[in-house]
Amino acid sequence: MDTSENAEPLRLFVGLWPDDAVRDAVCAHQQRWTWPSRAVKVRRDKLHLTLHFLGAVPPDRVAGLAEALYGPFDPFELHLDRADIFRGGIAVLRTRSVPEALTALHQRLHRTLDALQMPSARAGLVPHVTLARKAQEALPPPEPPDIRWHVSGYVLVQSRPPAPYRIVNEYP
Repeated sequence: MDTSENAEPLRLFVGLWPDDAVRDAVCAHQQRWTWPSRAVKVRRDKLHLTLHFLGAVPPDRVAGLAEALYGPFDPFELHLDRADIFRGGIAVLRTRSVPEALTALHQRLHRTLDALQMPSARAGLVPHVTLARKAQEALPPPEPPDIRWHVSGYVLVQSRPPAPYRIVNEYP
């Protein structure tokens, strides 16, 4: 990784990274929606749950950031059981009940980022997996989702549109 002063900043986020079984279940649910022609579905390899979006981070800060994000972690189960469309036409899967361990993880990471003077675009937690954008008139399937995701860690990810995401570090 180029850490020189002239290197381009890295677009980073901290999130939950689903395993293949969860990705398959989310994709199967995504296929059951009725999508408007302009909807842009999220590709299987880009499905995730963002905890904190950091935006452009200078390369010389990435190693320190990656190290600082280590901390205590309690595994938990996330139940994706609600389909929704957010303002702006963002189709998502959500949970009706946010696990305490997820709230604690989000808050701990927020404190860490604040201490590093790296503000997150997500001070509040609304856990969701984005299925599609430009989906204002999308219709979810009549049966609600029932996806159980055993979360055993979190990741620091580089977003490089339109290229695939790149995991920078895995935790714990």
